[in-house]
Amino acid sequence: MDLQLDGKIALVTAASRGLGRAIALRLAQEGADTIICARSPGDLVRTAAEIRSTTGRKCLAIQADVSCDSDVRTLVQQTIDQMGRIDILVTNAGGPPPGGFLDVSLQAWEAASDLTLMSAVRLCNAVVPTMIDQHAGSILAVTSLSVKQPMPGLVLSTSMRLGVVGLVKTLASELAPHGIRANVIAPGWTKTDRVSQLLDARAAKNGTSVEDESRKIINDIPLGRMATPSEFAAAAAYLVSPAASYITGVVLPVDGGAYRGTL
Repeated sequence: MDLQLDGKIALVTAASRGLGRAIALRLAQEGADTIICARSPGDLVRTAAEIRSTTGRKCLAIQADVSCDSDVRTLVQQTIDQMGRIDILVTNAGGPPPGGFLDVSLQAWEAASDLTLMSAVRLCNAVVPTMIDQHAGSILAVTSLSVKQPMPGLVLSTSMRLGVVGLVKTLASELAPHGIRANVIAPGWTKTDRVSQLLDARAAKNGTSVEDESRKIINDIPLGRMATPSEFAAAAAYLVSPAASYITGVVLPVDGGAYRGTL
């Protein structure tokens, strides 16, 4: 399927590795020019170079912390200055630390809000006016399957990402008259560094091994395995593309069938 992304300009945050990196790479493979950001320059620069060399598309690396409003404003302005517009915004941020309700402090709640919820608010606040001027655009928020099915030990992630869902559902309605779509993609268990950290935490808490914890998870996935980042990125690329032009306001689980709810 031609996703009609050739020449589109996509801003993908937290894209030096993991799911953000996979999305940026897939968008470039589909013909988009990308802007990627992360807090640390090392992996960011290497990822941008790899995207350019393997796809032949432009890829601009900008160091930015999405929990900092001035960084977000600079990121968006540099993108517009160098690329001319923003057709696609993928809001993505590292997840807050695991823990149950009584395990996390009030300070941790504030930090999680700043990183996970407010980063999406800041990015949309900075980008939406440009998309309105263009009368076109696509916004995709990367959350977690926990917005559909809360997971043990992820109270911060679940709470903040549900706030992101509320934001995106509201934007889908408000921005539709301007030709702008907004959707949420909810990854299930996917082979990333973040998942490795969660498995380590579970094993330490339960006195088991990472292999044992991984088997428990896979036993609850109908497809019998975790996803690869590239599989997840393929779904993300479709949702932001003109091929999905009549889809807005959805929360799409990419989870191998792990979520069994009807809605």
